[in-house]
Amino acid sequence: MKNSELNQRRQNATPRGIGVMCGFYAERAENATLWDVEGREVIDFAAGIAVLNTGHRHPRLVEAIEKQLKAFTHTAYQIVPYEGYVSLAERINERAPIEGPVKTAFFTTGAEAVENAVKIARASTRRPGIITFSGAFHGRTFMTMALTGKVAPYKLGFGPFPGSVFHARYPNDLHGVSVEQALESLEYLFKADIAPDQVAAIVLEPIQGEGGFNVAPPEFFSALRQICDQHGILLIADEVQTGFARTGKLFAMEHYPVKADLITMAKSLAGGMPLSAVAGRAKVMDAPAPGGLGGTYAGNPLAIASAHAVLNVIDDEKLCQRANELGAQLKEVLEQAQSKAIAQVRGLGSMIAIEFNDPATGKPSPDITRDVQQAALEQGLLLLTCGVYGNVIRFLYPLTIPQAQFTQALNILKQVLPR
Repeated sequence: MKNSELNQRRQNATPRGIGVMCGFYAERAENATLWDVEGREVIDFAAGIAVLNTGHRHPRLVEAIEKQLKAFTHTAYQIVPYEGYVSLAERINERAPIEGPVKTAFFTTGAEAVENAVKIARASTRRPGIITFSGAFHGRTFMTMALTGKVAPYKLGFGPFPGSVFHARYPNDLHGVSVEQALESLEYLFKADIAPDQVAAIVLEPIQGEGGFNVAPPEFFSALRQICDQHGILLIADEVQTGFARTGKLFAMEHYPVKADLITMAKSLAGGMPLSAVAGRAKVMDAPAPGGLGGTYAGNPLAIASAHAVLNVIDDEKLCQRANELGAQLKEVLEQAQSKAIAQVRGLGSMIAIEFNDPATGKPSPDITRDVQQAALEQGLLLLTCGVYGNVIRFLYPLTIPQAQFTQALNILKQVLPR
């Protein structure tokens, strides 16, 4: 079987709206390595967009899924519940950085988790308004598209979107947005668009994913917490991409001096199986009436079993510590690169990004970014881009990657980074 043949079949069988980055097709994978149908080997620094913090096919995840597969695969938790769901909720409740008693509900996708967090917030506060931020990505459903702060490609041609959603500015020193200016934009929304007593929640990513791995300053979170407390607004941390050891903590919110009221999670929660969750203060989580939350596949038994194994692997293999160690090695390579095209290296733990500007104009350069990405792929290293301007490369390798393979990837990076 040839990649070119499969590519032609894909174009004939699937719509162009499903954008596909790579021209090769996966046949098998193990930890941080992919092999395509022609036998080519690729080092995977994409990890299915931050889904594989524990790597492809971790043996303990495979074992857990196989064990559950022999028991049952589906009952619909709202019809016939099962212990795995309850015990996983207990484990998340114990570890989520949320004040007081915590409860957790499971869903299937990250967007579904965010949608349900909005539902819970509105049910709890009896208010309609939701505030989010420029550069945010929260999903592809209508509500989460409305929350997302990036037009192309996510919103093009799909409006109108749900109302009562407003965007403030996210702090970004490189692009001239200080914490003070971001907070001023929020206060302006309260004057021009929606009164604070009509706002149910403020939703943000501690580190923006698609927006470019922009890290929220601690003082920004502290100010948001104060504003939320002052006006009775709930603070929702979208940890769909940041969670489960990626930033050097189980949750990115552990880096901050304040706590959120609700946290959404997905991606690496179940190591490749479709599972998401909303964890929050028990009183807030209990606001929706019975039957108001759920879904046919929400908390799928196979995914639940995999998530239990993920938490065990993170603890037993010390993946939070590993994230910090690998991230430090990567940062050193990126920061030592002598190039006027590199505008900034940033991130926490192993959630690291590098941003490129045109040396001649100082403007964001998606062209340089694509050139680096393509040059790396030609040498067998798969990288992802992101950012509002498409000029950021983000690094999302499995935290279980062998050191020798990680060193090999760093050597490729040294060769492809612009001079």
